[in-house]
Amino acid sequence: MKLVVLGGGESGVGTAILGKKKGYDVFVSDFGTIKENYKEVLTINNIAWEDEKHTEALILDADVVMKSPGIPEKAPIVKKLLELNIPVISEIEFAFPFTNAKTIGITGSNGKTTTTLLTYHLLKQGGLNVGLAGNIGKSFAWQVAENNHDYYVLELSSFQLDGIINYRPDIAVITNLSPDHLDRYAYDYNLYIASKFRITKNQTENDFLIVDHDDIEMNKWFENNKIKAKKLTFSILNQLEEGGSIENNNLNSKINNDLFTMPINELALEGKHNLKNAMAATAVAQLMKVRKQTIRESLSNFQGAEHRLEKVLKIQNVQYINDSKATNVNATFFALDSMNTPTVWIVGGVDKGNDYDELMPLVREKVKGIICLGVDNQKLFNAFNGVVDVMIETTSMTEAVKIAQRMAEKGDTVLLSPCCASFDLFENYEDRGRQFKNAVHNL
Repeated sequence: MKLVVLGGGESGVGTAILGKKKGYDVFVSDFGTIKENYKEVLTINNIAWEDEKHTEALILDADVVMKSPGIPEKAPIVKKLLELNIPVISEIEFAFPFTNAKTIGITGSNGKTTTTLLTYHLLKQGGLNVGLAGNIGKSFAWQVAENNHDYYVLELSSFQLDGIINYRPDIAVITNLSPDHLDRYAYDYNLYIASKFRITKNQTENDFLIVDHDDIEMNKWFENNKIKAKKLTFSILNQLEEGGSIENNNLNSKINNDLFTMPINELALEGKHNLKNAMAATAVAQLMKVRKQTIRESLSNFQGAEHRLEKVLKIQNVQYINDSKATNVNATFFALDSMNTPTVWIVGGVDKGNDYDELMPLVREKVKGIICLGVDNQKLFNAFNGVVDVMIETTSMTEAVKIAQRMAEKGDTVLLSPCCASFDLFENYEDRGRQFKNAVHNL
């Protein structure tokens, strides 16, 4: 059996290693450059690879192709594979048959990283032999090849879900829905929503789907679609018979007639959206029979995700916050919503079809100045020019942070919440966040 892996990053190399171990003839092809450390790993494992090109003769005779999530369906090589009816699947789909572990699959437009890390933290503190993978950490396939976990918490993007045929999570979570990556879904929001709900398509009546009771788009989807899994919901607006809700400043979660409760002010994570993330993670922990005391302790000592509303430093009584992971409007909405002081907002990058209108009330109320950090900032200028007193363009992080420092006064916040992808000026959102933190430390 010939396995071709498109993309020589974390998921690609992990898949290649698992494929080789399972007796496949493996070939890795990357149109970009493969990082040196990954080249070494492939060479040590005697896996053939190429980069900066796709040699069609070597790719089109594959029995199965694992496509890295970053490669779009419309890439010429992928189109050719699909025309030849060669299965093109995701890493999760490839690795799933090779493990007996139970998996918890977590997706959503926002909050999925935080919810994934928090769920992993709860289960690990609960003493379970659990791995963390998917869009985060070490690749799922790599861990299936080398580790023997009983459980995996997987962060799944819509791109990973697009490449699923048989994958079935024992517990699935959809944190929320908001327009994102529409450039990959023909600018059709319904296609994107359908992609997220693929997470439950193979689930049975023994499985669970945990969703946001308050999410309008999800509720619309449920009106027109049936699921087999048992649905559990959480809400910050309504009292629910079962699932998560808020009462008298307590987070309550009732699953199988078993009530877990803890005061909201003891949660490590702040903000309304994080209440929801905590409810989703708590529901998973309860289903996995983690002790209530352990859940309480874990929710109160959790360290949040890097690049997600991460407090960097306070300089001259100005708080600098790194929210580089906010790559869409909805994520930035949460960030601005949680600001309690006048804010200098650093925004911009590759626009994925953003509609900035929903940010207007928050920008008017909280933002004193905007620093645009992108190659093309025209759309931001059209949206916010005249809404705030000062708007400045820049194309380097160091410059952006220096300007922000001049703009900010005692008691203000400088917030990097880009609302856009990072690829015009940075390698990825992590690189953008690290550059921000370095620039702040160098002030």
